[in-house]
Amino acid sequence: MPGVSIFKDVPLVPTDHVFHVNQQYKDDKNPNKVNLGIGAYRDDDGNPMVLSVVSRVEKQLAEEIAAKTLNHEYLSIDGLGSFTQAACKLCLGGDSPAIAENRVCGAQGISGTGSLRLGMEFLKRFHCSDVVYLSKPTWGNHRKMLLGTGYKAENIKEYRYFDSASKSLDFSGMCEDLKNAPENSIVLLHACAHNPTGVDPNQDQWKEIAEIMKRQNLFPLIDMAYQGFVTGDPDKDAWAARYFVSQGFEVLIAQSFAKNFGLYNERCGNLCVVTTDNETAEKIRSQLKAIIRPMWSNPPIMELVL
Repeated sequence: MPGVSIFKDVPLVPTDHVFHVNQQYKDDKNPNKVNLGIGAYRDDDGNPMVLSVVSRVEKQLAEEIAAKTLNHEYLSIDGLGSFTQAACKLCLGGDSPAIAENRVCGAQGISGTGSLRLGMEFLKRFHCSDVVYLSKPTWGNHRKMLLGTGYKAENIKEYRYFDSASKSLDFSGMCEDLKNAPENSIVLLHACAHNPTGVDPNQDQWKEIAEIMKRQNLFPLIDMAYQGFVTGDPDKDAWAARYFVSQGFEVLIAQSFAKNFGLYNERCGNLCVVTTDNETAEKIRSQLKAIIRPMWSNPPIMELVL
């Protein structure tokens, strides 16, 4: 080996702060330690909660493996069809007119992060605006993903969201910033359980937000990582996303099942796309597959029935 690496000038990147805190927790020997790192729903022993439905499916999978009946064939590039269809149904509702009209397509992503990145990649290629608005504050990975996708830092804007003095939603500030956003801007919205504040608009406020975005012709990119965690009812927690669809928006909704199914290391997610007609939906599906193929080629098998 040569004495000096050709990569010697590669700068060291500090570990992501969330995972850094998690590693500090693991390394701490204090028996009274509390995990303030990754936001996982945990049992009394501090381990991620395993839902009964997940335990049943894991047992079923183990039995299929033992009987050698589990099919290990590659999935389609856009994932397991029964999974993406069920995920879109969970997102939009079983009585969704958009699903009935066959203008929805789903693509299995690598949890919420992969689904968001897939949506961002698609919008970067095909949406007419390079301006994206994030809530202030927002999940730290949102900006990193946008930069990694190729959006310029100066085009990543913020809309006011949290009033630290009152510990509540800065609704007037949010509305003002959205009214002043350039036409066609992309607005990243949190469907429920806003990360990191936990503060959500109420239904009347969502209606006003949607009306502003419709007037300004703003495009909603919705991050839905916590469906079911706010009220305990997945349908209630999907209200905002479904309302935007009911108002005629085309929309991309990134779903994660890490939290609500406790599938943190399974990386289970879906990108749900609602558009105007079936022909457009199939064109979008083809482009999502074209993006996926050189990224992760095709996703892992998912046997969950949602």
